[in-house]
Amino acid sequence: MLTLEFCIASVMLISLIIYMLTGGADFGGGVWDLFAVGRRAKAQRSLISHAIAPIWEANHVWLIVIVVLLFVAFPVAFAAISTALHIPLTLMLIGIVLRGTAFVFRTYDVQSDTIHRRWSRLFAVASVITPVMLGITLGAVASGTIHVDVESGQVETDFISAWFAPFPFAIGLFTLTLSALLAAVYLSLETEDTELREDFRRRALIAAVSVGAMAGLSFILSTEGAPTIRRGLGSASWSIPFHILTGAVALWAIWTIWKRQFRLACILVPMQVTLIVLGWGLAQYPYLVTPDLTFSNTAAPDTVLRPLLIVLIAGGALLVPAFWYLYTVFKGAARKTRQSDPGI
Repeated sequence: MLTLEFCIASVMLISLIIYMLTGGADFGGGVWDLFAVGRRAKAQRSLISHAIAPIWEANHVWLIVIVVLLFVAFPVAFAAISTALHIPLTLMLIGIVLRGTAFVFRTYDVQSDTIHRRWSRLFAVASVITPVMLGITLGAVASGTIHVDVESGQVETDFISAWFAPFPFAIGLFTLTLSALLAAVYLSLETEDTELREDFRRRALIAAVSVGAMAGLSFILSTEGAPTIRRGLGSASWSIPFHILTGAVALWAIWTIWKRQFRLACILVPMQVTLIVLGWGLAQYPYLVTPDLTFSNTAAPDTVLRPLLIVLIAGGALLVPAFWYLYTVFKGAARKTRQSDPGI
């Protein structure tokens, strides 16, 4: 049965997937900016800047959608998450702000090597911290260590132990490797330079192996760190076919990267990330914050959810075409820039 809270929760999950595919890739670009080395380091950073610049600010819209829907539709869960996990959430927000600030100042500040390196370092470090904190937050929400009295909304927390644990940190690093994989694959199509393509092809292969390692580690740690997720991913009727499908897409993606089929890789890797996030959502359901808060016992009244869903539908009808047009215009302009400058 499609309840109002289920529909809104589905929109939140879709928004999270889109944010990972867009904003996550931007964070991954910062990761590779940090590891840009060798005689092509400057060219690598230039490529990352040209790829990110047209659309990176707009990608945060999807994170805003998630936060607003959580606040309006599931206020008890919003209060619990923002209370128990205010430290990683604050660090994530600081990372987003510092990353954007550094990116802008690196472009428009005095263009000396010293100042450029300073802003580049801040941009890269913030790009690493932010997805890690996002993953830690998601891992903590799924871990079952945040206890809430549904009636009073009282949160039992020491503000540290819920997120400062092996499983949330494994999910944080897992999120980081997914971001790095997306960025490396996208960047392979952002340049006409063969050597730069090979640089990011190698990085994509490294990231793909890292994603597999972190997925395995996260699954192992979920036995103690997130038993609800472990049961969902290990024993649910859909789990085995889902694992097979995700694994097949992941292996196919690695094969296409290895064989330099970059356009196909740019389809398969986002599919892989989508399946991973979707699998987490299915395993987490019906809990919003494990083990006390479900979507049904924390949902706002129907008098709130119904108009909210109507606004979502109307807003989506405007937002999605607007985003498509934004990407078409600005990425098209970036493509023309690359064609006029073979070094990018």
